[in-house]
Amino acid sequence: MPSLLALLALLFACWAPLRATASSWWSLAMSPVQRPEMFIIGAQPVCSQLPGLSAGQRKLCQLYQEHMAYIGEGARTGIRECQHQFRQRRWNCSTVDDASVFGRVLQIGSRETAFTYAVSAAGVVNAISRACREGELSTCGCSRAARPKDLPRDWLWGGCGDNVDYGYRFAKEFVDAREREKNFAKGSEEQGRVLMNLQNNEAGRRAVYKTADVACKCHGVSGSCSLKTCWLQLAEFRKVGDQLKEKYDSAAAMRITRRGKLELVNSRFKPPTPEDLVYVDPSPDYCLRDESTGSLGTRGRLCNKTSEGLDGCALMCCGRGYDQFKSVRTERCHCKFHWCCFVRCKKCTQVVDQFVCK
Repeated sequence: MPSLLALLALLFACWAPLRATASSWWSLAMSPVQRPEMFIIGAQPVCSQLPGLSAGQRKLCQLYQEHMAYIGEGARTGIRECQHQFRQRRWNCSTVDDASVFGRVLQIGSRETAFTYAVSAAGVVNAISRACREGELSTCGCSRAARPKDLPRDWLWGGCGDNVDYGYRFAKEFVDAREREKNFAKGSEEQGRVLMNLQNNEAGRRAVYKTADVACKCHGVSGSCSLKTCWLQLAEFRKVGDQLKEKYDSAAAMRITRRGKLELVNSRFKPPTPEDLVYVDPSPDYCLRDESTGSLGTRGRLCNKTSEGLDGCALMCCGRGYDQFKSVRTERCHCKFHWCCFVRCKKCTQVVDQFVCK
């Protein structure tokens, strides 16, 4: 009996760190966070109720409670963009129903993990920057970015722009807090993973910063545009996602050195810049369901029979073959504009062939 108890204690000790690292601030995306003005006096503080926060993130939550709803919004934006970018790949950024959000698949330091960290950090910058502009946060307001040197002299600079500087700084402090709290041995695999996460968080934030651009509005009699007012405006988040997807495709394979630094696995390649994604582990093939890696497999996924790309049945189904079935699709068709002012359409149905991986 003592030996059995000792074995159970050992298993619990090994499992406890795994459980502790499984939850993430990404879980703020899965359930809406209440705004501070909605809290009932005497009720339990919101920060103690939020799952997935590290100790440092919980302290930041207590200082910036009104920011938490927008961090959740940023996480949702990142997850949606991840699912769009990977919709035609074996791993399609699926979420699971627990506080880890993505399951065990992100415990592997793969390219996919790199992209997920980057796009999530970018989502927070995006949401906080817009919230500042809209006056939703008491600690920030419109952008104070300097006037661009190439802006024509007779154009005004000073509309209420997205506060990318504040969004970047706050996202860096909040998102990186979890990684900076960890204290692993120098040169260990765990330290390599921390450095990888920090690099990819930074790449995501910089993608938002880099894609922000000047927007202008015309003023003048009868739209003459004799005067323009300009401000700094965030790009559509799809543009950020597209840029990060390009960084995913060119991500650098890294390893940790004894000095506690990341270095290229292949020194013939150029070292990554702060805008590049890095990874430390090879990706699983994601073909089959595997509880150990968190892979959900591709069984039951739709595939494109005529495509030779990653969405094609040959690659998506990993050589297992596919089943064919017919489905009825209803679409709007024969649309006509009627004066004034509405569009009237008919509904057309067609039978289409669809293909599903075995």
